[in-house]
Amino acid sequence: MAGARTPVLYVVVCAAGVAGGVGELISAAQDRGWDVGVVATPLATGFIDVAAIEAQTGHPVRSAWRKPGDPRPLPDPDALVVAPATFNTINKWAAGISDTLALGILCESYGWGIPVAVQPCLSAAQVAHPAYGESLAKLRRMGVRIADFTPGAYRWTPVLALLES
Repeated sequence: MAGARTPVLYVVVCAAGVAGGVGELISAAQDRGWDVGVVATPLATGFIDVAAIEAQTGHPVRSAWRKPGDPRPLPDPDALVVAPATFNTINKWAAGISDTLALGILCESYGWGIPVAVQPCLSAAQVAHPAYGESLAKLRRMGVRIADFTPGAYRWTPVLALLES
């Protein structure tokens, strides 16, 4: 169909040791027909190759709010993925804390009615903390799709399948 818009996927990247591999997720999403825009937590920008991601996606990596009157650098999303999702981000998001652009987008996504999927990346000690389980339960009640996670074995692409379910 002529003029059909390519669906837009926001990938929210958190500051985790595996974050430098986000290009694998971007490639897999692009292979599935997504136009990908990346939103990084402020600390995540030190874990990723911003220039390489911008070249791969054709969009600027966002990590801070834009000023009033500045143009929107990314099209509106049709879906959202958080990968890697850290303990801090998962718990703040579930609590409704919006102190970074990434968290602001995650908090707003509930009202957008779009599919949201999460691929956690935590240590076994963090997984054991009661706040984590409580946050996951709250996010699930909000309709967030959460990928299976095993500490020490991070996989990028299973989170994409959750968008299709």
